[in-house]
Amino acid sequence: MTQPPAPAAQRTTHPYTALTPDVVQDALGAIGLWSDGRLSALNSFENRVYQLHLESPFEGHEQVVAKFYRPERWSDAQIAEEHAFAAELVAAEIPAVPPLVVNGQTLHHFGGFAFAVSPRRGGRRPELDDFEVLEWIGRFLARIHSVGAARSFAARPPLDVAGFGHEPRDWLLQHHAIAPEVQTAWTAALEEALTLIETHPVLRANQPADEDGIRCIRLHGDCHPGNILWTPEGQPGAGPHFVDLDDARTGPAVQDLWMLLSGDRRQQTQQLGALIDGYEQFRLFDRRELALIEPLRTLRLIHYSAWIARRWEDPAFPINFPWFGSRDYWQGQVDMLVEQIEEMQNPPLMA
Repeated sequence: MTQPPAPAAQRTTHPYTALTPDVVQDALGAIGLWSDGRLSALNSFENRVYQLHLESPFEGHEQVVAKFYRPERWSDAQIAEEHAFAAELVAAEIPAVPPLVVNGQTLHHFGGFAFAVSPRRGGRRPELDDFEVLEWIGRFLARIHSVGAARSFAARPPLDVAGFGHEPRDWLLQHHAIAPEVQTAWTAALEEALTLIETHPVLRANQPADEDGIRCIRLHGDCHPGNILWTPEGQPGAGPHFVDLDDARTGPAVQDLWMLLSGDRRQQTQQLGALIDGYEQFRLFDRRELALIEPLRTLRLIHYSAWIARRWEDPAFPINFPWFGSRDYWQGQVDMLVEQIEEMQNPPLMA
């Protein structure tokens, strides 16, 4: 099996190996939040996230969630913009989960890690085969986007073909991460896909965001079902809670809708219709953005391979992605790129 080689500079002990339960509890203790010893790791690959029980409640919270950011991924300024965006959403009475202000700030440092502490929120994944649920989510996405459109990010990067297409491609090739038997076919398919993506000015690097009339706004950025906690009707706080703004970026609004679609074309059309029905109760949706769904899906596909390869020195990745790097994996990527090339040439979904 071909496995992605780690660059020489990365073949050292990964920083997260130093993030032991004692370090996690000491970090919270350093800002005055003392755990009673009960700590559990939550599902997260990009960062490390822990749920802790406190000895004494903080602002009424007996349990908190501590997120330790992946070292060297975001600058303090970029994290601060994430936190400010979350605070704006809460101020607009949108059910997001913001970091707590502890000692006058939301971002803290301990032992070489940047971290934030949030209140614990319960919930389950939303039932996306229920059109009423999709309409409900659509209403809140419109409200998130209304806040997102009010101002711009200064430090966080945009969602474009440079960052999600060209740069991942170059990294994978430079680090010989692609199975040699498949590299030629993968490169050819990827270049054809990128050519199609670049026909959309809003996704091209160094192009005015409004060249084709589509406006870019601040987004959740990674609005898949796992980042929405659902509370059933009849319970306090019923409806969606949006969590994890770690991937908040500037981009077209449809980025926060398409990851909630699944199934065949007919099913996706119905789901999209329900989302937009809810969305347009609060904000107009530009139907021209529907042509961006498959290009955005393709960019995520390209970016995902580089995301795993870059993090291979993190012990969590070989364990959880044992199939990555094989010839079969890369052949599968070629096949998916070919499918996406066809999809990008088909008429877009309608709603």
